[in-house]
Amino acid sequence: MKTLKINKVFVGEALVGEGNEVAHVDLIIGPRGSGAETAFCIALTNQKRGDNSLLSVVAPNLMTKPPTVMFNKVDIKNAKQAVQMFGPAQCGVAAAVADCVKEGVIPIAEANDLFICVGVFIHWDAEDNTKIQDWNYEATKLAIKRAVEGLPLPAEVIAQEKVVHHPLAAHDYKKGGF
Repeated sequence: MKTLKINKVFVGEALVGEGNEVAHVDLIIGPRGSGAETAFCIALTNQKRGDNSLLSVVAPNLMTKPPTVMFNKVDIKNAKQAVQMFGPAQCGVAAAVADCVKEGVIPIAEANDLFICVGVFIHWDAEDNTKIQDWNYEATKLAIKRAVEGLPLPAEVIAQEKVVHHPLAAHDYKKGGF
């Protein structure tokens, strides 16, 4: 019996870029029968005003494998923001998933039996579609790689928590308290 590389739900996160076009991706990837498959089905069928999900497609009639659903992390407020989600962000995410399969990060033999759910942030003032596409590509690819590799390791989180800076934090926590 073949051992699967992706045999449980993995979680990944990545932030790439800056300004209004920043790509901040949160994702889960897991096998058929897992919570990732359930989340995929719910996301795809539970559409609400301002909270929409869409399949990741390389082009019309060519969805990614593994099947990937994208969901917005903030309300879609206008047509421009919707087009950015259904255009450059979708293209970037799809290319990242395809490249992860091509490069072996996701084994091609497992691609039909995995599900990916990707949370995408599109700022309401984002303007540069090239940055949106490129940074969502980079963030998705990095998040998938880190998820499958189980990164960050707990020891890395502990070692870095007082050293690194959250870009949107009100303040940093210092060693030994506030």
